Amino acid sequence: MSFIDYLKSTKGELKHVNWPTRNQAIVYTVIVIGLSIATGVYLGVLDFAFTSIIRDLII
Repeated sequence: MSFIDYLKSTKGELKHVNWPTRNQAIVYTVIVIGLSIATGVYLGVLDFAFTSIIRDLII
């Protein structure tokens, strides 16, 4: 299979993809960003709590 055949095949497969609408893409992007921020805050709070506990046990 040559590189040109590969590109033609890839282009054909991409026509079968069910692409999201613009609004769906925006909503999904906002959801991903929101969950990423929430996860970061959650892990930051846990890190702070565990660091404080360990610091109190050592000192």
